[in-house]
Amino acid sequence: MLLSLSFSFLHHFLFSMENKYLNILSFCFSNTICGLLIVSWLARNIIYSNGLRTALAWRRKTRMKKNQDAENKMSLLDLPDLTLDCILEKLSPSELCAMSCVCSELRDRCVSDHLWKKHMEKKWGRLMGDAAVKEWKTHVATLMSCLRNSNPSSSRSNTQKWSLRVAANLKPFSWLKTNHGCYNRCSSSSSPIDSLMYWYSNLESGKFWFPAQVYNRENGHVGFMMSCYDAKVRYDYKTDTFQARYSAHGRRAAEENVTWQRLRPAMIETESRDLHVSDSLQGLRPGDHFEIQWRRTKEFPYGWWFGVVGHLQNCVGEENCRCISDENVVMEFRQFRTESPWKTTVLNRKEHRETGNEVGGFYGGVKKLCTEEEVSTWKRLWPEQVLD
Repeated sequence: MLLSLSFSFLHHFLFSMENKYLNILSFCFSNTICGLLIVSWLARNIIYSNGLRTALAWRRKTRMKKNQDAENKMSLLDLPDLTLDCILEKLSPSELCAMSCVCSELRDRCVSDHLWKKHMEKKWGRLMGDAAVKEWKTHVATLMSCLRNSNPSSSRSNTQKWSLRVAANLKPFSWLKTNHGCYNRCSSSSSPIDSLMYWYSNLESGKFWFPAQVYNRENGHVGFMMSCYDAKVRYDYKTDTFQARYSAHGRRAAEENVTWQRLRPAMIETESRDLHVSDSLQGLRPGDHFEIQWRRTKEFPYGWWFGVVGHLQNCVGEENCRCISDENVVMEFRQFRTESPWKTTVLNRKEHRETGNEVGGFYGGVKKLCTEEEVSTWKRLWPEQVLD
């Protein structure tokens, strides 16, 4: 009896629930909008559940593959220090600058002085004499002093940051835009202002004027043929030549397109207005090549002029020449005609100081040319015609 009642109740309950849901479904399907929403919801849930599982599986697989590839690949920075340095030493200056833009660790390596030392020596070593080095050190000291004075309470690390900022603002790497095309990327990663890389970049970009001596100044002006004068020069990377500024009494001359072959280092021991101490007069003999200081008036700076030691007038000839034992020595300038007042001059070996007058100019110190390279450099500059 009890079981019969239970089945009767359950049947009544299911019938009532069935009627209720059938009514709801009947309403929903009779209403087009609700039907579409229900179908869309059911489809989205089915697709999303399957798609999500597929996407997660693909993502896990991809991540595992990337991790596996990363483990199998070696980064440039994973190389031993010695190997990495050997690679960096093979790079050109512009390539080193480009490499310094990759990351901070490579930048610290690429600005190292030991990498830039060979580049400095290869391109600029011949012109960076003692006078140019002194000028650069003074320039760096001035910049560093300005940095310290502008921020006196800063630490060393802050000073280094400031030096990087100043280097970036001065834009010494403009030559890279032509040579390598990476200037826009690298201008913000400038090297410290006391580094060889910064010195090299200032030379290349023409930001640094340095002292040098110029052969046959002012485009080979006839009044300066076979001479060499002090000047301040800077490099023009577009033409691979130099600009020069000469200091003279009453005017300042300038010259462009000065080639590498016409330059040599300036002498720090003798400036353009100082008399050179002649320490080679005693040993000069006919045929020796020399340079002598000469200036038109005492208000002008000295220039160095090329000449050859000649024979005295009373010399009996090459075989019995005794000019080496005479107290006087003949200095010949064979680029001039015989009748020219600047063709020859005679100096006293023991008591020579500055000699001359307002007509023929003033002769200063003498130095003997001891190497064939020095002599051949002068001979390459010999004028095509004899000078008056």
